[in-house]
Amino acid sequence: MRNKLLFVLIVLCILLAGCTHNDTNNTKQLKKIRVGVVGEKNEQWEYLKKDLLEKENLELEIVKFTDYRAPIVALEDKSIDMHAALTEVYMETINKEAGFSNTVIGYTTLNPMGVYSKKLTAIEEVAEGSVVAIPNEPSNEGRALLLLQEANLIHLDSSKGLVPTIINITENKRNLKFISMDSNQTAVTMDDTDIALVNNNVASDAGLVPTKDAIYLEKISEQSKPYYNVIAVRKSEEENTTYKKIVKYYQSEEVAEIINQMSNGSSIPVWEN
Repeated sequence: MRNKLLFVLIVLCILLAGCTHNDTNNTKQLKKIRVGVVGEKNEQWEYLKKDLLEKENLELEIVKFTDYRAPIVALEDKSIDMHAALTEVYMETINKEAGFSNTVIGYTTLNPMGVYSKKLTAIEEVAEGSVVAIPNEPSNEGRALLLLQEANLIHLDSSKGLVPTIINITENKRNLKFISMDSNQTAVTMDDTDIALVNNNVASDAGLVPTKDAIYLEKISEQSKPYYNVIAVRKSEEENTTYKKIVKYYQSEEVAEIINQMSNGSSIPVWEN
């Protein structure tokens, strides 16, 4: 009886040791990736968080920021591992300005900027002396002004390309008055302005549906590519296989459907399924 009891105890010890060893190995294999985003609506990343943990043993930590420059800085100082919140033109503008190395490894969506108003129902109603809220970040300011030019409200110096500023307005027949502010504030100024130029995700966070609520929405064309949103990493890690795997999982039919549902068709996946 004693020999049998001793044998059982030995077997149990071996089994427990094996379980502990396996748990330790699983913990070691688990990789944690910090992804920077802007805004509150990130259902596609919540879906990927579960999917990647189950299938690839990758743990995504979703790090939320309230302005567009912050994730670029956070990537550079290694507070995060990648970000998926910005247009390519905006990121490259900050890279050039600050000497950063944020590098595109994949594209996500095109999120049209819109003109919104609580006082007007059509862009043609914009009157003489109207007050206009626009973002103050370089590429977003340029994008807003180009959108107003597209709507035939102003004309710009064409030599300034994608990043014109207010001083590059060459024609302003309606004498529009511009107020510049952080992108995440343009939607909340609609009570105090006649029109506001609002980024797509900022509009969504404010409860607006771009395809329904904008009185004028950015048109999609071949010239839209600089405004594609990107997944970016540091230049030294652009060949990282784990990061490439995350891009592959993102660029899927399942994620495209989630994006379509949460944006009411206002956010357009730009990869080929």
